[in-house]
Amino acid sequence: MFVGHAALALAARAKAPSVSLGWLFAASFGLDLLWPILLLAGLERVSITPGATAFTPLTFDAYPWSHSLLMSIVWALLALALARWRRVPASGAALVGALVVSHWALDFLTHAPDLPLWPGPGPRVGLGLWQSVPATLIVEGALYAAGIAAYVHATRPLDQIGRFALWSLLIACAAMWASGPFSPPPPSPKLLAWATFGVYVIVLWAGWADSHRVLRTALA
Repeated sequence: MFVGHAALALAARAKAPSVSLGWLFAASFGLDLLWPILLLAGLERVSITPGATAFTPLTFDAYPWSHSLLMSIVWALLALALARWRRVPASGAALVGALVVSHWALDFLTHAPDLPLWPGPGPRVGLGLWQSVPATLIVEGALYAAGIAAYVHATRPLDQIGRFALWSLLIACAAMWASGPFSPPPPSPKLLAWATFGVYVIVLWAGWADSHRVLRTALA
């Protein structure tokens, strides 16, 4: 899931007035920020298998350190501790931690049964929404629309950058996500890993857009 992760970060902004949207995006996409690093280091593996699912040609052979349920909880606790160290209020820090775990929960909905519960031998789970392109577009698209509506309702732009940066980000995310099933597969796992570093740009972009917007409750 891609825009689904963005949706939860967008919706969370009103509940975390002390946390930038950039940090919320970093939490929601956190496991995918770790994944390309571990992939390039040889600690995790992915194969390019056209037809693996209808929505993506990726077969996630092993990603226990970034995408197992147990490790997602560990990363969430580390994110929560970092937020508290940065003097984020307890409620906001808890929301950051929850967004990290939410990544695994949304992936559980979309992935084929390839998500480990813990590192090492054990069951792999996933409900397989990606087996249907229309169902994925409908479910994840609805979630994205709801997240956008929640964020736009909760914030207002301070200037034209606040409008342009936000809507260009939202359109770019939607275009990358919706074009996935119709794009050629990545040429190699290594190039895929490097391309995935683009998520870091998305996080910075979200922080930039949010810095030019303000919560409506703050104005009230």
